[in-house]
Amino acid sequence: MTALAHEPCSAVDDGLPPVAGHETASLDEVLWQAWKAMELPEGYRAEIVEEYIEVSPTGRRRHGVIINRLRRALEAHLEGGDDVAYQDVDIIHRRKVWIPDVFIAPEDLDEIPDEEDLGVDASGVKGVFEVVSPGREAKSRDRDRKRRAYARAGIPLYVLIDDFDGDGTVVVLTAPNPDKAVYADEHRVPYGTDAVIPDGPAKGFVIGDAIVRQ
Repeated sequence: MTALAHEPCSAVDDGLPPVAGHETASLDEVLWQAWKAMELPEGYRAEIVEEYIEVSPTGRRRHGVIINRLRRALEAHLEGGDDVAYQDVDIIHRRKVWIPDVFIAPEDLDEIPDEEDLGVDASGVKGVFEVVSPGREAKSRDRDRKRRAYARAGIPLYVLIDDFDGDGTVVVLTAPNPDKAVYADEHRVPYGTDAVIPDGPAKGFVIGDAIVRQ
């Protein structure tokens, strides 16, 4: 389920305060204020991905199984270092908000607060992992819109675990170009072959059958 905003809205008409002396708030600010005011039923979450507020339910059983296998394996791999694996925390970048399935960041998240203390700033995030959900919109969000968004924020590692790409594929994306909103390096590995993280705090971490098996 997605809420779409096409054009900037009047701050007065929407009951939002003027921004920096302007009568009309920017689209980013309107979406930001709307996101902060949202009250969602249990089991749903809201993100701001590009020019959309996207509301989605929690994942299905298979989705949850993969996420928990992934996080447990990451925790073991990162043990003894300065970074750990997280879930269910808002990552914020310039009035955009994402809730990755798993991400890597400093053990003390107070080191990377966002300006309004609502989550963590994307600049301190070392890597994000998304398990692709079924459905056209969900696939597009993880494969395309979030790929651009994470690259635009300069997040150095984006990993997709995708049951719906052929017989299953792990995509490891590195070397973000924020100006072009692309990752320069892409490594695609089919299920049954180990995908290895090339660098960063998760260097050498393997995503293989232990994580993606049915």
